[in-house]
Amino acid sequence: MQQIGPYKLRNNLFLAPMVGVCDAPFREICHEQGAGITVAEMLPSSKELWEKERHRLRQIRADVSGPQVIQIAGSDPAIMALAARRNAELGADAIDINMGCPAKKVMKKAAGSALLRDTDLVERILKAIVGAVEVPVTLKIRTGWCPQSRNGVEIAKIAEDCGIQLLTVHGRTRECRFKGAVEYDTIAAIKQAVSIPIVANGDIDSPERAKHVLAHTGADALMIGRGAQGSPWIFRQIERYLEDGTLLEAPNAQERFELTRSHLTKLHAFYGDKRGSLYARKHVSGYVDGLIGAREFMQQFNAVVDAQEQLDLVDAFFTQIISQQGSRSAKSEIAA
Repeated sequence: MQQIGPYKLRNNLFLAPMVGVCDAPFREICHEQGAGITVAEMLPSSKELWEKERHRLRQIRADVSGPQVIQIAGSDPAIMALAARRNAELGADAIDINMGCPAKKVMKKAAGSALLRDTDLVERILKAIVGAVEVPVTLKIRTGWCPQSRNGVEIAKIAEDCGIQLLTVHGRTRECRFKGAVEYDTIAAIKQAVSIPIVANGDIDSPERAKHVLAHTGADALMIGRGAQGSPWIFRQIERYLEDGTLLEAPNAQERFELTRSHLTKLHAFYGDKRGSLYARKHVSGYVDGLIGAREFMQQFNAVVDAQEQLDLVDAFFTQIISQQGSRSAKSEIAA
């Protein structure tokens, strides 16, 4: 699959819309690292929440060449249709509907994966949104509400009949959340039941797993979430492996340094120095994971909220790591 509606895609690798992670800076980083589509963080449909700062920031277009996909959540067909229309007017190239989130605060509002219990409401929501906008509408679901109620195939058929142009399936039920084995068999059954493109999601954390999931499910594309946090280079690794079987190594210290600095700069510019420095912690910890002295470095890094101090700490840490690696390499050449 290389296209959604009128939009051509670089590849069939999608970044999942993880709340608190997939802001515009991270989407830009993942795009640079090979993601074909980067879906923005989930937005509530309630009008009174639209103007809140944290939600306004989620609507800002990332600087990527692919389509801007905005994901909305809610349970009222009319309100969700209005939210979809407003986001399209603000520049969204496609609207994704969240019916897969298992978070309690979303479930309390009968949204996210809670909707899977009410197929009639699912149909009303999908028809309302598809009828409200001219841009492509996509849907993300789980395999069902619980292991005893896996209705993913039924939901997929409803989605296709309502005009949904692409369906992403996280291969677990709402009850399973993120635990237990992913139901790739269920995703395969959904793929066989409908003709619209299916995107497989769940525990795709390596090029080998990506190839296996595509082969097992017959899916048209893959969505990667937690596997990209701290290692956005997974997209180019998977892209290359699917192309010719080459397993690219993880970035070396110099490459991680450049990536970390780029991401930090984007975060500081996007949120402002103070908030950007707070958001940086979750990402930088992944970039330095496995490097000598990473734990001590993160203790220092997490103790500061000044943007320039963060950059100085990153510069000093990676300069030392790169120097140490260079010394070991030189010693190896002399020994040889």
